[in-house]
Amino acid sequence: MSSVFDLGDRPGVAIHGSEKTFPVRRIYCVGRNYEAHAREMGTDPDRDPPFFFTKPADAVVANGVDVPYPARTENFHHEIELVVAIGQGGRDISVEDAEQHIFGYAVGNDLTRRDLQVAARKQGRPWDTGKAFDLSAPITAIHAVADNGHIREGEINIKVNGEIRQQADIRDLIWSVPEIVAELSTLFELHPGDLIYTGTPAGVGPVVAGDLMEGYIEGLDTLTNRVT
Repeated sequence: MSSVFDLGDRPGVAIHGSEKTFPVRRIYCVGRNYEAHAREMGTDPDRDPPFFFTKPADAVVANGVDVPYPARTENFHHEIELVVAIGQGGRDISVEDAEQHIFGYAVGNDLTRRDLQVAARKQGRPWDTGKAFDLSAPITAIHAVADNGHIREGEINIKVNGEIRQQADIRDLIWSVPEIVAELSTLFELHPGDLIYTGTPAGVGPVVAGDLMEGYIEGLDTLTNRVT
């Protein structure tokens, strides 16, 4: 049966050292997964199960591509994050087996309309308008585990116009990558093509038109996007 509309190809992310792309099925994001960031957002960090929200697959923005300042916000924030790319699906995955389901890792920026997110949170409403807007998920090329191994530690930071705004170590995650994958798989069946933005360190803050954002995680590409 034919479709009423041709929606074109599925959004994809480059793979480091390959001419192939990683087709994006879903984008999951973890909220408040660094202690200092949880505190700056007005909550106490704890070991309750992590919570998740989503972005649409076509929110991805390639490395080096400009990001337009989004509509309906006066407080547009950067949030640098380690991104996990799922290569093997599953449900109820154990923590011990979780890394076997990971295809690779990338640097991502969970761009946020903070004023809309805060307003929705105060009213007990979903975060979609603050988080799931167009072009809200910049990402570098994915480094495959087969070539580069797993990312379990290393510096993570973001610079805006050359000034470091956020800085931490991947070891500082409240919930580790295997724990995130395992927990998420109890809520959704994971599939190849899923991306997981694993949370951001303290220091989130506003950017404006003209600002250059440079996100860094040790062992991965640097994510560079300018706000226009």
